[in-house]
Amino acid sequence: MKEESLRLHVNGLHMHVRSVGQGPAVVLLHGFPDTHMVWRKQVGPLVAAGYRVLAPDLRGYGQTDAPAAVSAYRLEHVCSDVLAMLDALGIAKARLVGHDWGALVGWMLCMDTPERIEQYVALSAGHPAAFTRAGIDQKLRTAYMLWFMVPGLAEQSLRAADFYLLQHFTSDRTQVSYWRRSLADPGRLTAALNYYRANVPRGLMFATRNEPVTVPVMGIWGSLDPALGEQQMVDSTRYVSNTFRYERIDGADHWLQVTAAERVNALLLDFFGSAGTRAEAQVHANTGL
Repeated sequence: MKEESLRLHVNGLHMHVRSVGQGPAVVLLHGFPDTHMVWRKQVGPLVAAGYRVLAPDLRGYGQTDAPAAVSAYRLEHVCSDVLAMLDALGIAKARLVGHDWGALVGWMLCMDTPERIEQYVALSAGHPAAFTRAGIDQKLRTAYMLWFMVPGLAEQSLRAADFYLLQHFTSDRTQVSYWRRSLADPGRLTAALNYYRANVPRGLMFATRNEPVTVPVMGIWGSLDPALGEQQMVDSTRYVSNTFRYERIDGADHWLQVTAAERVNALLLDFFGSAGTRAEAQVHANTGL
């Protein structure tokens, strides 16, 4: 199995990308407060199915550079990073999977550059317009964003007692350990929070992004997600003119790629087509499903 740790120069930044396998490209985009390691349970099954997996650390995270300016974390810049990564690797078109902020990046890429996206899978976060129009329940769920917007206070409270609050974000203890290590580096927690500070005040921009998505999309949502409600994912079908497939995973939290990995992997492989049949069988063999 071909595996590389790439360091690409894109948009004036050094971007770290984990590249595993050979074949059609599948790009995995993480969200807050993750790195490429959040996809560790997806890489093997996708590679076994004949795909090349590209899992970058998005700007500000992991081994990728972290610009100082808050405005550097606007989603259009992150989208540009992903496209520049594909260009640097000579990839004209890829399958895309995004989670959390990475899912919003994925939706924007589908709207702005559909010719570069073969298929798209959104985990947890639905179409931006569906999110902003999901009603009072969704607004209450994401009230924590106001806290994340306050420089200094958010950093201090999240770091307190060895990242005590982060330890309660998910039931997966391994994922928590990755957060504690990656966010301990100077400036990294602020960079992660800058995604909120650069984009939440521009929320009305999301509400206007209601042009139809013309690529096939699958949305996957976990029933124990405290931050993102089911309605914003279900309503995403209104903004997809191609096929929209919705899958609910009962008992999965916001980080469903780690807390419900077997189910997520099977859905990815099925959605991506016939090449997934062989790998889905391998997933079942490995997990006893």
